[in-house]
Amino acid sequence: MAAYDYDVIVAGGGMSGLITAAAICHYSKQKARVLVVDRNPHSEPGKKTINGWTCGDAVSKRSVDYLADNIGIKYGSPELEHPVEGVLVYSPDHQTKVLFEGEGFILNRKILPKRQIEDAKKLGVEFAFNVACDRLYSEDGFVRGVTGRNLADGSQFKKTARMVVDAAGNATKLRPNIPIQSKIELDIDRDDLESTGRYIYDFEVSEDDPTWFDSRYALIHLDQFIAAGGYAWTFPKGKNKVNIGLGVQKKALDLRNAKFGKKDGLQDLIDQYVKMNRAIKNPVQSADEQDRGNTKGSWQVSVRRHNDCLVANGYAMVGDAAWMARPIDAGGIGPSIYASVMLGKAVAQALEANDTSEESLWQYNLDYMKHHGYQMASFEVLRRYLQTLSNDQISYGMKYFLSEEDISSIVNREHPRFSRLRLLNPAMMMRIAKEPKLASGLKHTADVSEELITHNMNYPEKPSGFEPWKKKLTTMLTEAFAKF
Repeated sequence: MAAYDYDVIVAGGGMSGLITAAAICHYSKQKARVLVVDRNPHSEPGKKTINGWTCGDAVSKRSVDYLADNIGIKYGSPELEHPVEGVLVYSPDHQTKVLFEGEGFILNRKILPKRQIEDAKKLGVEFAFNVACDRLYSEDGFVRGVTGRNLADGSQFKKTARMVVDAAGNATKLRPNIPIQSKIELDIDRDDLESTGRYIYDFEVSEDDPTWFDSRYALIHLDQFIAAGGYAWTFPKGKNKVNIGLGVQKKALDLRNAKFGKKDGLQDLIDQYVKMNRAIKNPVQSADEQDRGNTKGSWQVSVRRHNDCLVANGYAMVGDAAWMARPIDAGGIGPSIYASVMLGKAVAQALEANDTSEESLWQYNLDYMKHHGYQMASFEVLRRYLQTLSNDQISYGMKYFLSEEDISSIVNREHPRFSRLRLLNPAMMMRIAKEPKLASGLKHTADVSEELITHNMNYPEKPSGFEPWKKKLTTMLTEAFAKF
């Protein structure tokens, strides 16, 4: 066997990269040599863009507990900055709210990576900071390392390993240029990306209106005028502190601007959203040292299902590099935690077996799909459908067509069945008659969802079954999207 510098190189020192590195060491009983390569300096670990650690910052308690239960890493204050009782989604008219998620936290994303590095170092993880990973290095049909640049002095960087984990985010240069044959989808459709931005503000309470700000709940506002093709959010970081922002899809924003004769961009809309918030008065960017350099920023996030195949010979990807943010709400922290732990276990097993082939790493595909990813294609369909609706239609549907059963499904990260639409009582028939296309569309998305979940739960056990499975998935999605 060739001599390699490391067993595993993790490209990217953000949320998913640091958890994956720690998980590999945990499951290998600290036998694996793991190197994390990050473009940020040691003083600014986990920084996502030049604007800071830009993120919505919300994470579910269940995913934090999953991390603790599986690899023994327990987060607390100050990285868990503020607890919330749940996530509430409000209709455009603010008349209907739906509990979208249970208990959780609003993170301090600037502090969290420092804590994660401490955890990883205790498990034996090594680090190379200030290094940009530009390309994968391959030998005999296997990825065997990375090449790049030392950003401090411009010198060349090359390290070899038995395998590489790509955790370099949406802008990774590794996945699109993978130098070996693989089943991995290389590029994302522009319509499956949303531009997002946010502020971290201290503010005075203008009026007590829990539909606009509630320190107990993270709020999501659906509004096709202020957040075309996406949504706006007001996530509390305290009684007088907030992470507030929104995301838009470019195509939807262009249509909105044309319809209303506007020329609004992302930042214009964010500022309008802050101004229209009835609960917030005199907002100022946080002066807290823990927020310095992180109070205003923008980034891109994927809103499609995760990559249908996550592994190749000597290679695996996780987090934003694998498009793991949920299509319905662009939440990426929870999926990254689950996937990182699962990948760490799969990599440790592959190293123990001395086999980092696609087939040996395939268990990661199975574990993620059957535990968490099986719903993502159906959420992608629902997201595409919701983007076609007006504010009036969204408000009407949330008020009359969502049942308690549907809300329970949403809290459990399952696709709502819109069971009320299947009732034949006179009152419901009259409501359906007022919005027949809306009722038909919601029922269609629910029916397609069941089919997609069944298909995804039958994800192939081995790589040899992937192509027919993928072909059927593509056909199902194409047919579903065509009806919108």
